[in-house]
Amino acid sequence: MSLAQPDLGVLRKAQRGDERAFTLIVRTYEVPVFNYVLRLVGDRSLAEDLTQEVFLRIFQGLPKFSLRSKFTTWMFQVTKNRVLDELRATERRPRAVVALEDIPPLEVVDAPFERLEAIDAVWRAVENLNVDLKMALLLRDVVGLSYTEIADALEITLATVKWRIYKAREEVQVALAREGITLGSSRGDADAEAGAAAPAV
Repeated sequence: MSLAQPDLGVLRKAQRGDERAFTLIVRTYEVPVFNYVLRLVGDRSLAEDLTQEVFLRIFQGLPKFSLRSKFTTWMFQVTKNRVLDELRATERRPRAVVALEDIPPLEVVDAPFERLEAIDAVWRAVENLNVDLKMALLLRDVVGLSYTEIADALEITLATVKWRIYKAREEVQVALAREGITLGSSRGDADAEAGAAAPAV
């Protein structure tokens, strides 16, 4: 399920500096952006700060944004660049433990309580991926962007996107197997073309 694009009239008003219109955009996209950033940095307070900075950059860049592009793709380009800046600037930041109740909801419907441990294991495995694999996997399985949108957002080729998602899922499954956990795939779309079974992330 891909993210909807903002209303064109609202977007045009925001480009002209209308703060009320921009507030509507922020309300629409702040949760998916925050969830994505939180998964990348593992620190709730830092993720909140970075999300605010991302939307500040978006507000500043909107007048030059081309309406020929998808807004959501550009938004995640801005997000990626801000997160990478932060990760480079604080190379060995100690990892904060994210409480289970702080974790964004997963694609699990009516998960029985005994599956919580397995879900937690999935997120631990995702957290241990390198940042390139993690960004691609989260944009696909959490944000819901298409392969083409991910390629545009991360500014890489479609083939690289497919490989990174395949590799990320493979590494997650290997990590889960070490803990004796097996999760089946719930995705039957173009992900099958990448040759990977998707963990329920």
